[in-house]
Amino acid sequence: MNPTEDQIYVIIFSTLFLGGLMSTFVVAMVFIHRQRQAQNKQKLDQIKSEHEKTLLNIENEIQQDTLTHVGRELHDNIGQLLSLAKLYLGSSKPEKQQEGKETINQVISEVRALSKNLNLDWVDSLTIEEFIEQQLQKIESTGFCKTSFQHSIELGELPKDQKLVLIRVIQEVLNNAMKHASPEEIKVKIWKDGETRTIQIKDNGKGFDTSIESSGSGMYNLKKRMETIGGDFSITSSIGNGTLIHLLLPN
Repeated sequence: MNPTEDQIYVIIFSTLFLGGLMSTFVVAMVFIHRQRQAQNKQKLDQIKSEHEKTLLNIENEIQQDTLTHVGRELHDNIGQLLSLAKLYLGSSKPEKQQEGKETINQVISEVRALSKNLNLDWVDSLTIEEFIEQQLQKIESTGFCKTSFQHSIELGELPKDQKLVLIRVIQEVLNNAMKHASPEEIKVKIWKDGETRTIQIKDNGKGFDTSIESSGSGMYNLKKRMETIGGDFSITSSIGNGTLIHLLLPN
């Protein structure tokens, strides 16, 4: 075998070897790519599942709060109105009987209003600004504390998933302030800085140490809920200095 033939065999062998190596590399890359695709799909499915689970939990919580509110109204408000109507209608005086009829009409109006709250249709018809105003009016009507609401922008029509999460988070923040903070005033503001829309909820109550896990676990859950819609949640608080919360809405 002469040197020329040796060179030819070396070239052929090297070509086959490199060809095999390249084929192995390509197959490996295709395998890795498909594996990553499968992992990404699994992550997306998991995120979608968590998102849907979060929304379902929020809907259930809102409905449960609504039922509690309806039950309270039936007992405290409707019950008293019906007792009053019965008293008026049982009177022999025509003017009292007329008052009784007017009270019955008021009861009918109140029950109709409550019936609209039994499903989540009100979420579609209510803006976030209107919802905040309603919640603050309820707080003030109880005499619990003063409230104020300022908004330099209108959030406009939001997707239902975003609106549900915001409604529930705002409810939880206000409930926490009433249960734990004992503030003299709760202030809510909405503004826009560049492309970032922010809802700020501030109270001048007791405040708490955010580094204590038991104190911040509920807030952590609220943060996770805001993240499911592409938003963010931040809290600043210390004992004796109230609590400041920012809800950053997705762009």
